[in-house]
Amino acid sequence: MINLPNDFKLDMQELLKDEYESFISSYEKPAFKGLRINTLKIKNADMFHFSLKKIPWCSTGYYYKEEDQPGKNVYHEMGLYYIQEPSAMSVADAIGIEEGDRVLDMCAAPGGKSTQAACHLNNMGILVSNEIIPSRAKILSSNIERFGVKNCVVLNEECGKLKKRFKKFFNKIIVDAPCSGEGMFRKNPEAINEWSKENVLMCKERQIEILDIAVDLLQDNGRIIYSTCTFAKEENEEVVEQFLAKYPEFKLLKMERIYPHKVEGEGHFYALLERGDLSLSEKDVALMKVNKQNPDFVKFVKDTLNIKLEYNNAFGDNLYISPNINLDSLKVLRCGLHLGELKKNRFEPSHSLALALRREDFKNVIDLTASSPEVYKFMQGETIETSIRGWGVVCVDGYPLGWFKGDGSIAKNHYPKGLRKDLEY
Repeated sequence: MINLPNDFKLDMQELLKDEYESFISSYEKPAFKGLRINTLKIKNADMFHFSLKKIPWCSTGYYYKEEDQPGKNVYHEMGLYYIQEPSAMSVADAIGIEEGDRVLDMCAAPGGKSTQAACHLNNMGILVSNEIIPSRAKILSSNIERFGVKNCVVLNEECGKLKKRFKKFFNKIIVDAPCSGEGMFRKNPEAINEWSKENVLMCKERQIEILDIAVDLLQDNGRIIYSTCTFAKEENEEVVEQFLAKYPEFKLLKMERIYPHKVEGEGHFYALLERGDLSLSEKDVALMKVNKQNPDFVKFVKDTLNIKLEYNNAFGDNLYISPNINLDSLKVLRCGLHLGELKKNRFEPSHSLALALRREDFKNVIDLTASSPEVYKFMQGETIETSIRGWGVVCVDGYPLGWFKGDGSIAKNHYPKGLRKDLEY
């Protein structure tokens, strides 16, 4: 049995009353584990050989059994799904993201809600995912890359600095606020050691500050969804009450608490807030124009791809497809889709580009199955025999895994060194 803080138990007793014993009993059960499929790449989970069960509140979410170990599978490396706590899947669905929206995830790491928002956007509009802690921002950027998201800017900034660039820019904002983490005690018992009543109140102050910033960033008729993974009324209902009192142009559309004794998931809370006001600004985000494409890039596209591809932004020798937004003076980790880098009269494609395209987009493909020993070799950085010359991709069960460059007998491995690992099948 988890050793819960006495003050926490007293708070929950007052909050739940007759349900308290049922709530406490839930801590004797193991935490539920979930994954959410990436609809940018696949439409269902039929290809996975896991023991999956549908999550009721998320159309793309599934429970899995611990012995399945989906995090050690090549499908995870290709971004076909995201491993996420089941209750947390409720938030990005509830805000009602539509294709073409301008979406901001203010506290985005490690990327669960951002990747879910990206699926709703379907690579249209724009997603800005921000994380203040540099190490967590890198993890966020890696998860966005693996998911093959084309329209995401990843920032590593203080939330307050966003006001200078994005005043009334977004029509959907996710505020998954830093909190005391009470809802994660069963999943992450280490969080108990960091809990205190003082920390609850400190979190509340920070949450209100972040929501104040979100107001400045939101368009008329836009929506904010505020969420936490805690039970504390101070961080949930009281924050929402203070917000509505301060900003009368907002109305509360929905508020929900998720308890581990009521559902197969951990503790979560969200409140959906909508700004009334005037007309909705245009949602479509313009792309920058580049009049002349680099000839080495043009040659790569002609020789390697079955689709038309042009860049609209360049940072030094790195080429991107970026939304036309002002990112001056901001710490940018990812500014849309990184296509690759120009190197001494040749273009070298990025791992992001491989994961963002479909099998049919490539001229040269080595097809493998998830049970093939060659997948092991490729994931460990080894070469593969092939008669192909030039750039191509290794696909596993029809989905791109990474680039190779063939010389007619050997496929030189271009899978990123930082991602090479042993996997289980």
